[in-house]
Amino acid sequence: MSERIVVDPITRIEGHLRIEAQMEGNRIAQAYSSGTSVRGIEIILKGRDPRDAWAFAQRICGVCTLVHGMASIRAVEDALDYPIPPNAQLIRNLMIAAQYVHDHVMHFYHLHALDWVDVVSALDADPKATSELAQSISKHPQSSPGYFADVKAQLKSFVETGQIGIFANGYWGHPGYKLPPEANLMAVAHYLEALKWQREVAKLHAIFGGKNPHPNFVVGGVPSPIDLNSDSAINAEKLQQVANIIKLARDFVDNVYLPDTLAIGSFYKDWATKGEGLGNFMTYGDFPATGMGGPEGNLVPAGVILNRDLSTIHDIDLNAPDQIEEYVAHSWYNYQDGKDKGLHPYAGETELNYDGPEPPYTQLDVEGAYSWIKSPRWKGHAVEVGPLARVLMMYASGHDQTRDLVNGALRTLDLPVEGLYSTLGRVAARTLETKVIVDAMQEWYDALIANIKSGDTKTFNDTLWEPSTWPKKAQGVGYMEAPRGGLGHWIVIEDGKIANYQAVVPSTWNAGPRDEKGQSGAYEAALEDDHVMADPDQPLEILRTIHSFDPCLACAVHVMDPDGEERVQIKVS
Repeated sequence: MSERIVVDPITRIEGHLRIEAQMEGNRIAQAYSSGTSVRGIEIILKGRDPRDAWAFAQRICGVCTLVHGMASIRAVEDALDYPIPPNAQLIRNLMIAAQYVHDHVMHFYHLHALDWVDVVSALDADPKATSELAQSISKHPQSSPGYFADVKAQLKSFVETGQIGIFANGYWGHPGYKLPPEANLMAVAHYLEALKWQREVAKLHAIFGGKNPHPNFVVGGVPSPIDLNSDSAINAEKLQQVANIIKLARDFVDNVYLPDTLAIGSFYKDWATKGEGLGNFMTYGDFPATGMGGPEGNLVPAGVILNRDLSTIHDIDLNAPDQIEEYVAHSWYNYQDGKDKGLHPYAGETELNYDGPEPPYTQLDVEGAYSWIKSPRWKGHAVEVGPLARVLMMYASGHDQTRDLVNGALRTLDLPVEGLYSTLGRVAARTLETKVIVDAMQEWYDALIANIKSGDTKTFNDTLWEPSTWPKKAQGVGYMEAPRGGLGHWIVIEDGKIANYQAVVPSTWNAGPRDEKGQSGAYEAALEDDHVMADPDQPLEILRTIHSFDPCLACAVHVMDPDGEERVQIKVS
């Protein structure tokens, strides 16, 4: 086997991901994506009460802290044809939207910005020039020369004392960095601001769900009653807190996140031609005006775009056995009828079968199985999910605000529409959809207040709560657009208990290995799309494209002891 560039683990993501890049000279010829831990949540859920499934499923991940719980309760509600009150849907929309805004801002500044921002270079910045730059792109109040001088002094003390901490282990000085020192200092300042900002935005989950991470949910609605005169329910004071959080979120997106994305992107326009990969995009749809009975009224439409053709949106049916299938030809699982067969999630199997090299190993055997992630396909097509897919779907569907934002960003960056299909396009799409969603939060909040003023305070429907009212056998799918892309939980209920449960998550769609036909997954295809390495010992180019997807391997893979016991206990004093 020839040598490859191996990055293991990919850092600044959730979970454990290994990337191996086969080189031709200094260019990536083939790439292989491997999730290196095993998932067992489907096994854990079998035989349990479906009303409790969300509490287990939500622990799939602590980053997208509510999405698996939401998909799980929607799966049970779909199986039982269980409607929820309008207020519950509005509260769910607000909670999902808050997750988006929080998650996307955190990703940009704390997980991905360091791929574009040379932190050490910021020490050479002129605070006065930095102030002039910041004031030229936004009205953010914290932009004085004194403010940036203080940030520079703080950063300098980190470096001089050797306590660079959160900025350690970067490829500082890499020739791929292009920002001037002033732009680097501005980005570092906003990195630190975002750390404080995120603590306030996360409180919305605690208001409606009791806590964060992992807020509480309930099949049939939301667990938060509305009573304006109560001290413990959702009252006038808590509703005002929600309004304040929405304003805080909108201000940061408008005055920091969006301007920073466009400013930084203007120095990296060459990345508008790299890192697309598949050219196929899929959305499940989300943010419904009235429950999940169909796509009508969804802010994000459902569908599939193939080969960049925005003129044709293909319908998607998550219940159809020939549409969504998972393959394991290159995954460490067995299927009863063979590894070359695809299974719809209702019939999905979770039989572990590790036959890879004994760790530690130099490189993967990519002719066989090489990942704990399966390979999902839509009608046989590998597709990309996530912010770029959603923005393209809204753009193609004629959503006015999305079209205005996309066209405005392309004009600002002086790029054609083809620039969307890239690593840079993926980064920009995440920012633009955040603007769309944070603005929609105000509309959902206003609708909730209007309902309350009209006397409608109902948030829970108990008509189908008792298992005695359920059919003997039922199945359903709970789907949503998680920040990282289309998320689906499929459940089969028999005699009031879970008979089968399968979760197909965004990072399964994007990070999966090749299928039985040799089709690459989205990560693999994106890395094979015009990536030249300036320094193989500092694989910044690989990190830029992989981080543009915002990987969450904790969602795709999980660690558990063979006997179900905990593997490690960490005490924090």
